[in-house]
Amino acid sequence: MKLVKAFGAAAVLAASATAAYGGYVQPYPVEVDLTNMIASGDTVTARYADNKTEMIGCGARRYQGGTAWAFCQARTAKGEQILCTTFDQYLVDTVASSADFGFITFSWNKSDECTRIGFSNQSFYLPQNLDSN
Repeated sequence: MKLVKAFGAAAVLAASATAAYGGYVQPYPVEVDLTNMIASGDTVTARYADNKTEMIGCGARRYQGGTAWAFCQARTAKGEQILCTTFDQYLVDTVASSADFGFITFSWNKSDECTRIGFSNQSFYLPQNLDSN
């Protein structure tokens, strides 16, 4: 009888383990350093933060005739924020080729022009509620 209870408990644990999410997760809350002019954070951590202010992201706009520009913006839970823009085509292309989820880092100058934009799209930045294949 004890053996049957032990197997029953093991079966319940095994069944509940399949509902858990596996894999490495690396949350990175949004940081804005106004002195060193650098911002970073990951989109998933910002989106699911326990506050209504934290956010980070970049976007690109292209117009007929070839004009294009991009922007990056970030705001911490404490309200520190930055918005930088760029017309540099290399940086515009970088923003335009970014993925949906990931780590973002960017820098700006005293005129709030973006001077560096980087993305890192890795599995540990994905939201845990995505459907698996």
